[in-house]
Amino acid sequence: MLTSNDAVKTRIYLVAFVLGGLFIYVALRLYNVQVVRHEELYKEAKKQYTAQRTKTGKRGEIRDIDGNLLIGNVPVTRIIADPCNIETELQARRLAMLLNWDFGLNYAECYKDLTKKTRLKKLSDGREIEVERRYTLLVREVEFKEAEMFRKKLEINDIPGVYFNHYYKRYYPKNHLLANVLGFIGWRGIEPTSAETTMPETVKEIYEVDRAGLRLHYGDGRQEEVRDGEHIYLTVSEPIQSILEEELDKVMEKWKPKTAYAIMADPRTGNIMAIAQRPTFNPNNRQKMDSNSWRLKAIEDTFEPGSVMKPMVVAGALDFGLVTPQTKFDCENGVWIYKNRSMRDTHPEKMLSVANIIKHSSNIGTAKIGLQLGEKRLDHILRSFGFGQNTGIPVKPETRGQYLPLNKWDGLSITRFPIGYGVGVSPVQILRAYCALADGGNLRKLRLIDHVEDPETGKIIVSPIEPPVRIYRNPQLANQIVSLMVTVTEPGGTATKAAIEGYDVAGKTGTSRKWQAAEKQYSYNKSFATFAGFVPAHDPAFALVVVVDEAVGSIYGGTVAAPAFREIASRTLKYLDIKPKHEPVAPEPAVSRTTEVKPQPHPRKVAAKPHVPKASPTKPVPEKNAKKFIPIDDSYYRRHYRQNPGNR
Repeated sequence: MLTSNDAVKTRIYLVAFVLGGLFIYVALRLYNVQVVRHEELYKEAKKQYTAQRTKTGKRGEIRDIDGNLLIGNVPVTRIIADPCNIETELQARRLAMLLNWDFGLNYAECYKDLTKKTRLKKLSDGREIEVERRYTLLVREVEFKEAEMFRKKLEINDIPGVYFNHYYKRYYPKNHLLANVLGFIGWRGIEPTSAETTMPETVKEIYEVDRAGLRLHYGDGRQEEVRDGEHIYLTVSEPIQSILEEELDKVMEKWKPKTAYAIMADPRTGNIMAIAQRPTFNPNNRQKMDSNSWRLKAIEDTFEPGSVMKPMVVAGALDFGLVTPQTKFDCENGVWIYKNRSMRDTHPEKMLSVANIIKHSSNIGTAKIGLQLGEKRLDHILRSFGFGQNTGIPVKPETRGQYLPLNKWDGLSITRFPIGYGVGVSPVQILRAYCALADGGNLRKLRLIDHVEDPETGKIIVSPIEPPVRIYRNPQLANQIVSLMVTVTEPGGTATKAAIEGYDVAGKTGTSRKWQAAEKQYSYNKSFATFAGFVPAHDPAFALVVVVDEAVGSIYGGTVAAPAFREIASRTLKYLDIKPKHEPVAPEPAVSRTTEVKPQPHPRKVAAKPHVPKASPTKPVPEKNAKKFIPIDDSYYRRHYRQNPGNR
């Protein structure tokens, strides 16, 4: 029989056992919470009192060769609201009214949107449930200053639930200038092509907040520094680009063509100095963009070049030793039948030397030079000048042109290809070929990006100038074709309107009639009018190609494109401060009958002082009146192009 003491002991043991068990349970539970699940629960708790946001740096800028800004960044703001945080109807009405006053938004639509507190959410099983609506876009994009003014108005009117998302948008300070080349993200041009280079780093910023979600100025937090994208410096010169675009505007006004292009490059480096086309667009305002003006047609499209192809064929024939400038060909008095197909010359002649074939742009003479070369050598020459290949310009897409492999040539190809028919080329391919003619037969890849700069460290990575491919077997003959091309712009040539007083201009006209697929024949009034050349001829500062598509009033390259070449080239020569080989004689001033006239020597009797170029370490001084090809080191930059971009 248990005594009262035994009963007490039993109860004590029972209580101790229960309490011990509870203690062990609590201890285990605490161990589980504090040790085993520490990281898991810490993260859950941290979500309650911390917040995070994503920060992105600025996209890298794009500038010209001299550092002039072409694409930059401007701060803008996106205004959003949380309808559930707009507590009263009066606050919603005030906010809708402010949106109407400041941004011109419809008051009724804004008020309806702000008072809609819920939305339907579709679940994975197909059911729909009603959830809180915590986001609505008020203003997609507004300038930073306007957003700050709007924020102050919200504070004065005690309107909660409105948030401001700041970011940078791309800005084109020169509007239309170089727009087709620059492009924009989501389309084409340098901007999307170089997106990986200009892309900034994105980091997360973590900070503590109070119960209302407002940021605390104390407590733990983590913030990483954002890193801006790298800056790209193009080979383009903004002043020269402006010259091209201004002159193209004049061409569009005078000749009313469908399209016009002008492209300029440095023959010694392959640097694109300027590239323009019309029509174009303003990348700052894309709402009214014409789809015909978006694409960079000078790189993407092809055309039959016509007679601008002839110098390459003649250069190849001279290099192979098959002809000399004095070799004569029978030009059939302007009409020649070959394989039952006729070929005509605009200026009928009987016998013409190779020099005059170029000067008078004889189709028949050039076709017969092609026959003398033979298919294999002709194919080799045209491919050596880069036709059927990419030019190296870092903009996509780029056409390789339409150039048939040798095994697909027909019987007429050997006579049509030399005069620029039956082949499709892009304007930049023509430019590259003429750069090779200007540089003594050195075919270079075209460059559009000069260097990349890291804005944080200032480190510069220069885009290398690759060694050229040497076309000519006999480089000493390079000057011959240049001298022949100079006669084209001299009296009696087909491009006297391209001549620039005081300078030797080497070039060639091109008039290629457009193929009409429906009629299966070439058009009589639709053509590509082209002039391609370089100046000064024997020491070229640049090569330039002008192409005008379907000019109204004339179809000829010598009438339409040559004057535009002259205006662009003469203005560029003045900008580059390239002196003429001799100063033009100024006309005598008009004198009234009552003015006493002092006897003056006749201008032609005054001995002109010869111009002697200054010597430089990389460039020997030519003899008086000499016209010799001057080789330049591959790394040599022309005039305002410096070897060390870090000094720009």
